[in-house]
Amino acid sequence: MTLQPQQARTRADQQTRNTVEKEDAMTENIPPEQRQSDVGSLSYEQAREELVAVVSRLEAGGVSLEESLALWERGEALADRCEAWLEGAKVRLAAARDKAEGQ
Repeated sequence: MTLQPQQARTRADQQTRNTVEKEDAMTENIPPEQRQSDVGSLSYEQAREELVAVVSRLEAGGVSLEESLALWERGEALADRCEAWLEGAKVRLAAARDKAEGQ
């Protein structure tokens, strides 16, 4: 079955709406101040997954300015968390490499 362009756009729009609704459910019951503070307890994978969801919501549009700003701030915090995990991994790899070279 081949979809016509309009049908393909309609299907893609529905998939986007479904994704946004799922992402809304992930954070809607968390108070804004807790959304920011809980980032420090996330694993790299959790932070990255949520960051992808935040970016998707921002790209999809249809949110208020206030919510867009809150999403942007959350995204920044998540990106910082991911960066911290990656920096930590680099340090651990360098230490392991130095140890292996020293033996």
